Amino acid sequence: MDEHKENIQRTDVNVKMSEEKEDEKTKPRSRICPDDETAPETSQSNKDFSHPVYKEIALANGHINRMSKDELRVKLSELKLDTRGVKDVMKKRLKNHYKKQKLLQSAAEGGPTDTYYDYICVVDFEATCEEDNPSDFLHEIIEFPMVLINTHTLQIVDTFQAYVKPEVNPQLSDFCVKLTGITQETVDGADPFPDVLHRVVEWLQERELGTKYKYAMLTDGAWDMSKFLNIQCRISRIRYPQFAKKWINIRKSYCNFYKVPRTQTKLSTMLEKLGMKYEGRPHCGLDDSHNIARIAVRMLQDGCQLRVNERMHGGQLLSVPSSAPMEGAPPPRNPGNRE
Repeated sequence: MDEHKENIQRTDVNVKMSEEKEDEKTKPRSRICPDDETAPETSQSNKDFSHPVYKEIALANGHINRMSKDELRVKLSELKLDTRGVKDVMKKRLKNHYKKQKLLQSAAEGGPTDTYYDYICVVDFEATCEEDNPSDFLHEIIEFPMVLINTHTLQIVDTFQAYVKPEVNPQLSDFCVKLTGITQETVDGADPFPDVLHRVVEWLQERELGTKYKYAMLTDGAWDMSKFLNIQCRISRIRYPQFAKKWINIRKSYCNFYKVPRTQTKLSTMLEKLGMKYEGRPHCGLDDSHNIARIAVRMLQDGCQLRVNERMHGGQLLSVPSSAPMEGAPPPRNPGNRE
């Protein structure tokens, strides 16, 4: 629901936004994502930048900055790296190749290194909707997809998909059916959300996420967790699940890492700038999740350290500063009922 999500009003009676976020609306906004809202190239909370390896990286960066687009493409080809994308993307890719090589060498010598989650779990809900989306409309999740990325192999290793039966508005609008491709028959035969969430938790537990392996959730924007999941838990009269309270907003990570305007962080635009094309059916939750995962993999390949940058607290959407310690999502558990 990429572009359609943008039409959903940010101020909603069902989601309490923090005073900090409300105040930001009255301030001039930078066209580039602020650093304190997103993922830095490296975790800065525990770094000592006086180490000589960082001087070597800085010198290499200066040389790369002076290279032309053709020179960048030739060098990437020599290194057997991806040559697709605009100049800034190729420049970032080459810089981070050298950075990773230097840090790997440094780690072998007992110096600094980078840290990644073992797995990243991409989620992109599809929800009930109408063409005009009135402000009091309750969006109910009708598709719960997940795509699992192994950050060590940089491969998509598993997927999950389940449809959900809506409760408040069980009849899908013609607009929703056309947008998502999800039919009325499909949701009529689906399980209610609490049952689907139980299956999600079992799927995560079977893969030992949060116990044996460190993981983080990842979304395309803030809506999936702060709005759709938040509203759905209220409708289903269950508590918000702990494992979904913090996540990586890939839009923030992308615009900060590649230094691009917020307007260039739609799914289709991110793919285009990275030299990729959408695979599958747009607005199919599983296909959207797969394409978001492809972007995440490319960013990891380019040297981005994806890390949690948003969270829910007391029903409020908050940013996680880049200075916060790196931590994975907790072991998945089924949430209790609301009192």
